[in-house]
Amino acid sequence: MSASTVLSLYLVLAGLDLAWALVLTLLNYRSAGSAPLPRRVAADLDSGQEAKARGYSRARLAFGALESSVTTLIVLTVAVSGALGSLQAGYLGLGLAPFWRGLLFLATVLAASSLLGLPFSLWSTFRLERRWGFSTTTFRTWLLDGLKGLGLGACLGVPLLALLYAFMDAAGGAWWLWAAAAFSGIQVLLSVVYPVFIAPLFNKFAALPEGELRDAIYDLARGLDFSVGGIYVMDGSRRSRHSNAYFTGLGKGKRVVLYDTLVAQLGTQEVLAVLAHEIGHEKRRHILKATVVSVIASFVAFWALFLLASWPAAYGAFAFQGPSREALLVVFGLVSGPATFFLTPLFSLWSRRHEYEADAFAARAVGGPAMAQALVKIDRENASNPSPHPLYSFWYYSHPSLGERLEAIDRAGGQAD
Repeated sequence: MSASTVLSLYLVLAGLDLAWALVLTLLNYRSAGSAPLPRRVAADLDSGQEAKARGYSRARLAFGALESSVTTLIVLTVAVSGALGSLQAGYLGLGLAPFWRGLLFLATVLAASSLLGLPFSLWSTFRLERRWGFSTTTFRTWLLDGLKGLGLGACLGVPLLALLYAFMDAAGGAWWLWAAAAFSGIQVLLSVVYPVFIAPLFNKFAALPEGELRDAIYDLARGLDFSVGGIYVMDGSRRSRHSNAYFTGLGKGKRVVLYDTLVAQLGTQEVLAVLAHEIGHEKRRHILKATVVSVIASFVAFWALFLLASWPAAYGAFAFQGPSREALLVVFGLVSGPATFFLTPLFSLWSRRHEYEADAFAARAVGGPAMAQALVKIDRENASNPSPHPLYSFWYYSHPSLGERLEAIDRAGGQAD
């Protein structure tokens, strides 16, 4: 396959990816505006709440379509123009060692990508989200978040790039196996380190004060034989009025993290239902299964990287000056999305199945009415799309729609064991 054929194939796949996304978005945009509400949803939304949910959903969809269109067209233009090859040639002339040349090249590409997304981030945060009453972020917080993210990316990215180069140098044709194993281990390690050292860089976590809610959470955890390392409230309201809750960490170090907005919006039984849902993911081994799939995906990705490394046409397609490690990583980043976009609904379907199972677990542990009411309040407070198009939700939704989740709880009987 020639370089021109590879480039043409890439453009076709990227175009199909964008076109299909826009078709689905248009269907969902129309559905969000006028499709009848599911029976179980209509009973829990008044006219004002419905209007806000429909309007906010359509605004998010329109903005997302614009962002993906502009971003994709700019990336395709850069890919076709030969700009990447010219940039590589310029850095080759500096006479740097391969690692530092690669680092400089990748840093430039990542910086350009970040700059491309900057105006969309600003508009989303300070216009769209604020217009609909969600964003509470100040420009200072937004800026500091960005700078911290850049610093963290550099602190992690530079050593990881050095490690990858070391495997390529020392492990011969098996470098991808060693790299996949090492990076999978690092991924697991970061899940342990994240709640203790990384998350506090961006948010404040305070121990949940003693009282009814704290006691009820510990009682729930003991009753479900679930070890909790601590219960914390995160200052999510400093950035947004959206709400959430999650577990983080591994083993006995698992932490319960509640957004302060969630604590304010839900009653005790509803918070317990949300946490029981998260415990259900653990009890049904969803987290373990996801980790295994992530490790398998890592090995597949490194194997694909290994195959791509010895394919000259892939470099020529994007006007690179011959094979190089930095070119390999950029080519992989360009083609991996368009080449695998058709797998999206498979992972979405798998994720939704896990969500149904976790909902059923929570309904048995705390009661169907509490679980249903928690879901209703969270969707209502977040102004989630009340009537998504079935094809859009099938393709993209990692969670079932509210109507589907409520109906599933009803079918299960909705009562605790």
